[in-house]
Amino acid sequence: MGFQEGQEIIDLLPKRIERLAELANNLWWSWDEDGRQVFRSLDYELWRASGHNPVKQLRDIDPAKLDVAAKDPAFIELYDSVISKFDSYMSRQKKDWCGKQVPNDFDGQVAYFSAEYAIHNSLPIYAGGLGVLAGDICKQSSDIGLPLVAVGFMYPQGYFHQHISAEGWQEEVYQQLDFSEAPISPCAWPQGCGPLIAVPLADRQIFLQVWQVRVGRVNLYLLDTNISDNRQEDRGLSARLYTADQEERLRQLIVLGVGGVRALRELRIKPMVWHANEDHTAFMMLERLREECAKGTPLKEAVEKVRQKTVFTTHTPVAAGQHIFPYQLMDRYSRNFWESLGIDREIFLKLGDYSGLDAEKFSLTAFSLRLAGQANAVSKLHGSVARKMWSGLYPGKPIEEIPILSITNGVHSPSWRAAEISKLFEKQIENVASPGEYEELFWKYANDIPDDQFWAVHQLMKNRLIRAIQDRAQLRLVRDGVSTQQVLAMGALLDPYALTIAFTRRFAQYKRPYLILSDSERLKKIVTDPLRPVQIIFGGKSHPADYASKELLKFVYNAALDRRFQGRIAFVEDYDMNLARDLVRGVDVWLNTPRRLQEACGTSGMKASMNGVVNLSVRDGWWDEAYNGLNGWAIDGFKGGNPEDEDKSDADTLYNLLENEIVPLYYEHDRKGIPHHWIQVAKEAIKTINPVFNACRMMKEYVERMYTPVVFPESTYSNPLIEKEHF
Repeated sequence: MGFQEGQEIIDLLPKRIERLAELANNLWWSWDEDGRQVFRSLDYELWRASGHNPVKQLRDIDPAKLDVAAKDPAFIELYDSVISKFDSYMSRQKKDWCGKQVPNDFDGQVAYFSAEYAIHNSLPIYAGGLGVLAGDICKQSSDIGLPLVAVGFMYPQGYFHQHISAEGWQEEVYQQLDFSEAPISPCAWPQGCGPLIAVPLADRQIFLQVWQVRVGRVNLYLLDTNISDNRQEDRGLSARLYTADQEERLRQLIVLGVGGVRALRELRIKPMVWHANEDHTAFMMLERLREECAKGTPLKEAVEKVRQKTVFTTHTPVAAGQHIFPYQLMDRYSRNFWESLGIDREIFLKLGDYSGLDAEKFSLTAFSLRLAGQANAVSKLHGSVARKMWSGLYPGKPIEEIPILSITNGVHSPSWRAAEISKLFEKQIENVASPGEYEELFWKYANDIPDDQFWAVHQLMKNRLIRAIQDRAQLRLVRDGVSTQQVLAMGALLDPYALTIAFTRRFAQYKRPYLILSDSERLKKIVTDPLRPVQIIFGGKSHPADYASKELLKFVYNAALDRRFQGRIAFVEDYDMNLARDLVRGVDVWLNTPRRLQEACGTSGMKASMNGVVNLSVRDGWWDEAYNGLNGWAIDGFKGGNPEDEDKSDADTLYNLLENEIVPLYYEHDRKGIPHHWIQVAKEAIKTINPVFNACRMMKEYVERMYTPVVFPESTYSNPLIEKEHF
């Protein structure tokens, strides 16, 4: 809220429940079951119609319902309980893990910069896994009491909504976000009325306003260029996520990095640690370097000061994933910076160079590694790949000593694990001394949960997922008049009793969604077996400028239209956080088939396993370290060769696993319909994934291995790059 409409909502609320507005405007409710329940109970139909967005719900609700709720003893009891829980959460910072472990160390803040954040569907400023990770980092930092402040972009048009044409082509639909319906507010400036943040762009300045999002105890600040002080072409700079135009993209990244630093300065925030999430945020380091030089600090000393406080996380295991710009663009937009550093063009451009890079190109990843004192990859396997990939920046240093650490990603358990799964365990341990949910012992109680209860919960979530997909298909039929064939392709015939596989993620060539479709006759026999049917749910978006990916999506969608598969293959449009949450809880098998060494981590499979959904994946990214032979299946055995050989080998392994192990095991039921051996695999997944691949473990590692060495510089390793530069 924060607009005039927000004040009107507060005025409409009966005094007895007036703090509903405050609660709605803090995304804490998005991962707290009780926090969501208070809004569900207020008006369930409106809660559903709003997309589970309490800000919109409160704006649209009938005032008479508010008056009734304020006098309803049952609602008041729930409301008081939730408000008490919220107040306790917001005030206990020093009592949480970070406050106990490092009470005197982090008296400043960690400034976390990311190009996107996925926290809840009501704030659609994300495209995929990078944003989900950033959102989970904000939530988990709030949970453990880490004083983190986050910086990103306010994309009023977000990424895009996806429709698929009758021919299978992706159509991008952009919708302007109604700020009065989103959990955002104008930034609360310490000096009252906030300033406009000025950022130099080539021959002019661009001005930013700042929005604030409350994520529990973490503040997320979002930069917005859509203000009247800017030229018309500049006002739309922050409108959309990941523009395909290279020059516009460079301008966005400059605004994010430079504008983000300047916004924090105006907010009088003095971070102790600056954490750059991927090379999108590289200009944050450049602006801080400029600040140091402007104070009169010699360049070499200024570089070291920036490095000492900077953490850089790389997510890119292939060179094509970097941001690489031609010198022509860098000259146009970075001259304002390198001239102020007191260095010439050649020395500046060398910061973005490395052996093997095309001539007259500037790599933001190479630049970031040079300006960061601490760097990490996002899985153990990715760490090995990254150290080899960037070994040219560390000449003469053995690969194993290259200072790029590995901190495997984790996911925010309360956001992704179904409440029903948590309740199963809480019921099981209610009469014993309870370990914490992040301890391995807690999850060992999975073995004691009766199989029939476990299966009943899974079937409940599976039915919920099927209903949600069918509701989406029906909505498209009623609203847009799509054909019956399209409705069937969207999942109208999905069966809650069939073995259900999901392949839902960003569409990209290296993820190989085509692999399971590569032998249509073999697949047809698997999915149409009358006694042991299998169904496959696809979903995901192609980048608007990635035509190869769009062709791939069309290929998959046409498989969903193919009558030979009898409606057993579905493509669900507009894959988003709401659908992702239902999928990772409700399917039986989570399929992931990336080309080896091209997926840095991957976190969707973690969310699935947390809910007892079994992974079937290539041993890449996180699955290489998580798979133990009992908690899922690995597509393994390829010994090397060209991509065509890899595809053929992996497809054959995939089909063999389905035909000989996975499908038979799923349909091995007792007389009550309980697949006990399948449940053993699902329980093993829960036991092994929950205590390890969670954001709590991840953030504790960041604090202990990355942030603490920054706070205590004497423990930071010496970055060998500083010895090789010509400063």
